[in-house]
Amino acid sequence: MLKFFYGMQDAIVIIPTYNEIENIEGILAAVFSEHKAVHVLVVDDSSPDNTAQKVEELYSTYKDRLFLLKRTGKQGLGTAYIEGFKWCLSRSYEYIFEMDADFSHNPKDLHRLYETCKFQNADIAVGSRYIKGVNVVNWPLTRVLLSYGASLYVRIITGMKVLDPTAGFVCYKRKVLESINLEAIKFIGYAFQIEMKYSAYKKNFNIKEIPIIFTDRRHGVSKLSKGIISEAILGVIKMRLKTILGTT
Repeated sequence: MLKFFYGMQDAIVIIPTYNEIENIEGILAAVFSEHKAVHVLVVDDSSPDNTAQKVEELYSTYKDRLFLLKRTGKQGLGTAYIEGFKWCLSRSYEYIFEMDADFSHNPKDLHRLYETCKFQNADIAVGSRYIKGVNVVNWPLTRVLLSYGASLYVRIITGMKVLDPTAGFVCYKRKVLESINLEAIKFIGYAFQIEMKYSAYKKNFNIKEIPIIFTDRRHGVSKLSKGIISEAILGVIKMRLKTILGTT
């Protein structure tokens, strides 16, 4: 019952969407039922399936707790979060979350991330799939190997100790996002998650992982593509070289 006592009145969850009409109403209901005081910002990239319209229909249900940023065209995960971060930083939130719309991340775990930052001296709390073995449900073996291999690759190249650097279930303290030059964050796919953590790591922020169970989506289509994978592979090397050369 700690989550209801603490309230999360100073927290907001950013949920980026593109064609998540099958998930958005359910994920919002799940988040708000678990955490009565938290706010949610949906950042939608002009979803052809009318995800944004569904969010607008729910304004009256979640009055003064649900917000929407509508963007023009499909611009990518990274830019969606950057715009979301800026929106949140222009307001008074102290704890800012990243979370997927497709139930891969369990809303029940939000309070664990929150408490890790608020009460356990973490600047960033990461919901990790790999801190206790491999906690992934319904992924094919090839996807598990790709993800786990990518995490190992990132740790080797960057020196970060984060076991799940591509994780997208994250809580940031406000001061972390204020200290990072968000305009300098360039990656738009899953490499964005690595770039954000690496930027915080270089500034010596305390990144703490907590174990979660990640469940593959049941509805909708994965946004993973060969281009996103290539961006991550090459991007990690570019990030490390810039650090070595002192250009960042």
